[in-house]
Amino acid sequence: MHELLFLLGRVVYGGFFVLNALNHFTKTGMMAQYAGSKKVPSPKYAVLLSGLLILLGGLGILLGVYVQYAILLVVVFLAVVSFTMHNFWTVQDPMQKQMEMVQFLKNMALLGAALMALAIPEPWAYSLTF
Repeated sequence: MHELLFLLGRVVYGGFFVLNALNHFTKTGMMAQYAGSKKVPSPKYAVLLSGLLILLGGLGILLGVYVQYAILLVVVFLAVVSFTMHNFWTVQDPMQKQMEMVQFLKNMALLGAALMALAIPEPWAYSLTF
């Protein structure tokens, strides 16, 4: 039962990053515009690179392939994006500040889960290991 619950958690957690990566690739222009407003250099390429990080990370977690590397990709993404894109402490507008704080805290929770996942021994049950 524990193995099935862990697999379900991997599907949800890894799938979250895969679906968000698809947004990076299908809504690149809109996301690049937002990144540009946050003074991210080369926003279009930053959006595509960050999409690649979470696509590979999410798939690795989902499938149990190169898990440590996959989690590290997610950790890098979350650490960088949280502090550059969701820096709520610099926002003046109260509603925008609240929205950015929610996104920042969500990312911190996801980052915490990723760090905990690094401590889980491998191979994971139902993984495609190489």
